Amino acid sequence: MADRDANHALRARLDDVYGQYHRLRSGMDDMQRQLAELRVSAESDDGLIRATVGPRGELLDLRLDPRVYRDMDADGLARKIVATVERAAAKTSAQVEELVAGCLPADSGPMRYVRDNDFGSLLRRQDAIMREADGDA
Repeated sequence: MADRDANHALRARLDDVYGQYHRLRSGMDDMQRQLAELRVSAESDDGLIRATVGPRGELLDLRLDPRVYRDMDADGLARKIVATVERAAAKTSAQVEELVAGCLPADSGPMRYVRDNDFGSLLRRQDAIMREADGDA
């Protein structure tokens, strides 16, 4: 009877884990769709430049008010465009982090990568395990 109870409890736990996996997988599918559709815009302080970027901060659209040509030289215009694109990319980064946070633990390697853009964070745990194993040898 004890074996049957243990098997029943194990089966219930397995069903629970399986359900959690499906919810996580479904959430990741939704997140992937939302990321693919993400578009973020920012304007220059004077409102003459509007940049729209995608989920990786790539420039998708740039709108220039005709007045920018009257008030700025080419270098000034270029600096303002770059600053506006950077502003949009920073907003995008925050939104991507918010979307991904719903699917990943805050201290996970992938989440640290999204937050810090540091590939090393993806392998930090494995590096620690390898150092520990090397120390035991």
